[in-house]
Amino acid sequence: MLVREGFSVRTFASAATFLAEVDDRRPGCILLDVELPDRSGIELQAELNAKGISLPVIFLTGHGTIPMAVDALRSGAVTFLEKPVAATSLLAAVKQALAVDAEGRRSRAQEQGRLQKLQKLTGREREVLDLVVQGLSNKEIGRVLGISFRTVEIHRSRLMAKLETESVIDLVELARPLTTEGTGGRSP
Repeated sequence: MLVREGFSVRTFASAATFLAEVDDRRPGCILLDVELPDRSGIELQAELNAKGISLPVIFLTGHGTIPMAVDALRSGAVTFLEKPVAATSLLAAVKQALAVDAEGRRSRAQEQGRLQKLQKLTGREREVLDLVVQGLSNKEIGRVLGISFRTVEIHRSRLMAKLETESVIDLVELARPLTTEGTGGRSP
């Protein structure tokens, strides 16, 4: 049915075979049964998560339980379908999973771009950035760093150019995750 709908489909005889060949650089999703020859689908999902494989998972099973479905969904499954499943329901789940995958890819690409921009900064520019995010004025930043107001302006101008931002609001928006990712408020 999925092939008739225009999807490219690959099947695998076991979880081990799948793990040996999975490539999450390609867009897609995983249609996963709970009962597999060499382990449970729930165990495979945990392995995928542990390996950082971010392809969305749709569970399809004839042997599911409510606790199993809850565990699968808590572990990131898009949905949990019981066999027999209507073709329209399966198709809708696949389309939803592919949309989740596309959004995840877009988000990861944006994050990678943000990190690449931040890597362009010198150590001093990172210090200035951290203090701008904290809301300090150029004079206050100069006092904290022991540099002149004019030098702060130069660093701030350069970091805004490197980060391709046009306003302090954009700058703070781009840098804000730095202070919330376990860096203790310091730029990496």
